[in-house]
Amino acid sequence: MPIAYLQEFDVDDDDRSTTNYDAVKERLNVHADPPDGLIVHTAGFDGGVFRIFDVWESEEHHKRFRAERLMPIVEQVMSEGGTGGAPAREYTYDLHDVVQG
Repeated sequence: MPIAYLQEFDVDDDDRSTTNYDAVKERLNVHADPPDGLIVHTAGFDGGVFRIFDVWESEEHHKRFRAERLMPIVEQVMSEGGTGGAPAREYTYDLHDVVQG
């Protein structure tokens, strides 16, 4: 069953820095090596948050990607001087329908 994954990071006023996100994205190299099971990934600012919204083919695909690829890189970026903290909100939910254009 497809799932949605949402992460929100609080941002200060007009902070539009994406330094951590960009460093992680570059190291993941998803354009050359797309994550298995990822249907769509989005990231952007909305009011006082930086929001990441993904749709995955299954919870298992999402968990495997996080454990095997994403989190090791996030930990590396943060250990090299990345700023910020854990997301203010983070959750998944089952999707009833996914329409691709």
